[in-house]
Amino acid sequence: MPRAGRKLVRNPPRLLTFSVQYAIANDSLPSRQRFRSWARAALLTDAQVTLRVVGGREARALNRDFRGKDHATNVLTFAYADIEPLSGDIVLCAPVIARQAREQRKPIEAHYAHLVVHGMLHLQGYDHENKNDARVMETLEAEIVAKLGYADPYEVR
Repeated sequence: MPRAGRKLVRNPPRLLTFSVQYAIANDSLPSRQRFRSWARAALLTDAQVTLRVVGGREARALNRDFRGKDHATNVLTFAYADIEPLSGDIVLCAPVIARQAREQRKPIEAHYAHLVVHGMLHLQGYDHENKNDARVMETLEAEIVAKLGYADPYEVR
């Protein structure tokens, strides 16, 4: 697990095998290329990642079955095997993300970018279960999102 104060260090380019699955039809969803660019921005190690965009029913079932929480959530991350290349899935719930973006008065694209970065950091061992870990992870997220040209996702509006 990453330690407090760890900086996002850019090493040589990392290999990213990345696929996107759209389980719902929605014209406002980001393109595969956008999702890939956001994931690459948070990449610290070689990785094989599948990103799946789902509706509320699938997100709720996954959250219930794997986390014991009976509601749809914005992002779920599943990391597989603690070996390189890193392997995992990120699941994004489009209706929850759209609702949160409206409620938070932020562009939906910025919210998607933030949640992809958030999921990628989870895959790489970052967490926010306690205040210190949350501070480290949120700082990295804000740095990465800023480099992508978006506002700090934790800034209160």
